[in-house]
Amino acid sequence: MPILALVLLFLSASMHAVWNFLLKNAEEKYIAMGWQVILSGIFSLGFIFFTGLPPKEMWLFAVISMILEAIYFILLCRAYSDHDFSLVYPIARGAAPALLVLWSAIFLREQLTAGGYLGLAMITGGMIVIGATTLLQNKSEKPHLRGILTALSVALVISIYTFIDGSAVKNGPALPYGLFMFVMVPFVTTPYLTRKYGWDSFARVWKKNRGYLLLGGMLGLVAYMLALFAYTFAPLSYSGAIREVSAVIGAFLGWRFLKEEMGGVRVVGSAIVFAGVMVIAVFG
Repeated sequence: MPILALVLLFLSASMHAVWNFLLKNAEEKYIAMGWQVILSGIFSLGFIFFTGLPPKEMWLFAVISMILEAIYFILLCRAYSDHDFSLVYPIARGAAPALLVLWSAIFLREQLTAGGYLGLAMITGGMIVIGATTLLQNKSEKPHLRGILTALSVALVISIYTFIDGSAVKNGPALPYGLFMFVMVPFVTTPYLTRKYGWDSFARVWKKNRGYLLLGGMLGLVAYMLALFAYTFAPLSYSGAIREVSAVIGAFLGWRFLKEEMGGVRVVGSAIVFAGVMVIAVFG
């Protein structure tokens, strides 16, 4: 695994974790997520005047990715409104890398080392261990089949759009491609949210949180662009998994600044994830 790719992916994961940390403070998380998508699109539109549009052969990839990103966003919004979110998100982020390995092996013919497979298994397992702490803290609530199915649906969507994006930027310029995709996503997500919650809710969230919403919009854009650059020269199977380090960083930020319980189980899960990354870095 190239060291530069590891650095880019760690920076991407850190920015993604910071945005999710900011999101935890929002009263209406789904609307805050909607603002992040809108603002990322506005920033991208400004940048794309300097970079230009991606080659036409990349447009179909961008449109498909945009649709999948919008579906992912809507599924997450539903999960945020549901008590099953603590089940959905960890399983989704843990299962997505495993599915991505499958698509990369079938369609990109990526051949991983034994150490690489071990590292991927450790990252996936560690993610699930981290997520399980929330469930252990709520023993009275039994996991619902709907929550598990939603989690697997989110994982499937994440794995497919990551595969689409990775395939696209391996054959074309990453920067205009990513900007083009970010510009289009709000045209799908915003009508859904405004119809469901109304413009008044958007205005209320903006007035209370405009500072961190602007920061989140920029962080979300830069984080994904860094990941796209890593995809251009690093194996997609490894890259998609290493991005999940954001969950570990997010857990630490929650423990350090929001006084959330880190717990021995979560510490163990975090250690497994980092060990998996190190195994990929050395043996992948």
